[in-house]
Amino acid sequence: MRNGAILAVIAGSALLNGLYLDHVPLWRQLFLLLLAVAAYLHGRHLPVRRDREILAAVALPGVVTGALDLSVGAGALLVLALFTVLPWLAGRFRRQQADLVEAGRERIARLGREREFIAERVALRERARIAADLHDSLGHELALIALRAGALELAADMTEENRQAAARLRASAVTATDELRHTLGALRESGTASTEPPDESVEALVDRARGAGMAVALHHTGERTPLPPLVDRAAHRVVREALTNAARHAPGTDVLVRVERTRDTVTVTVSNPVPVSNPVPAPASSAVPPGGGSGIAGLRERVRLLGGTLRAGPGGGAFTVTARLPYDRAGVPYGRGDPSSGEDPPEEGEGGGENR
Repeated sequence: MRNGAILAVIAGSALLNGLYLDHVPLWRQLFLLLLAVAAYLHGRHLPVRRDREILAAVALPGVVTGALDLSVGAGALLVLALFTVLPWLAGRFRRQQADLVEAGRERIARLGREREFIAERVALRERARIAADLHDSLGHELALIALRAGALELAADMTEENRQAAARLRASAVTATDELRHTLGALRESGTASTEPPDESVEALVDRARGAGMAVALHHTGERTPLPPLVDRAAHRVVREALTNAARHAPGTDVLVRVERTRDTVTVTVSNPVPVSNPVPAPASSAVPPGGGSGIAGLRERVRLLGGTLRAGPGGGAFTVTARLPYDRAGVPYGRGDPSSGEDPPEEGEGGGENR
């Protein structure tokens, strides 16, 4: 409101000073120059909402005067246009130009911050991917090392000294597994997963576990055609998680892996007897705090996002993990993951038997 009043005063002064231009004294000429400078500075620094209405209202008396005396009115309007309107428009143009430059600078700064944020997000996702891969591969291998050490500890031809050494090796492997889980859990970002495809089949995984001393059998039912990539990866993770659970919590028991295929569904079942008393007592360092793991929870989320279901728990004297993974005939899972992206759906976590 105040800026509009100042503009009205400047324009009104120019209109009055433009009357009777037959003989303009020096002080009026200097006053016109001052009005032009004031109009420019006003347009450069003082924005006005209703600038056109104000200038039109000031020019109206000049139009009325021109109707009565054309020469006087035309001179007043000419002075108003030359020494007020034009300088004011020039100042407003400079203000708008400066605003555009400032907006451009702010946009450049914002884009720079966005690039930094994107780079940080990419680094976090890569760190999470590496942590997930290390957790899956090293956790499984450490569980197999603990299984081998437990088998040596139970061997009949072992001396007491060697038996104690095997027990210490098994305890160290279990401790290393827990430390690996906690360390990588701090590095891994929730909701991200490895984007690398599995580098081995379920058959190769079972053979490797069998070579480590685990009594595991694999039964196939139905078709043997290749599974869709996401479904095959999820089935591999389910088997690996269940074998790691069995190696850690029920060493020495027989594990049965069943893969049942139909036209549009694969069901993976891994079961092992629940021992009444563990012949190889787990050391205190291997105890997992209640609620501290997320292996089965991560698998359940992965299977759910693929449109399937996962059940895990004891029953009938055995601990059973059952995953049902549907897919259509084109090899696309029914869940919300995007197979064309080549990425897994997000999951809450992946672990090595912590959430048993």
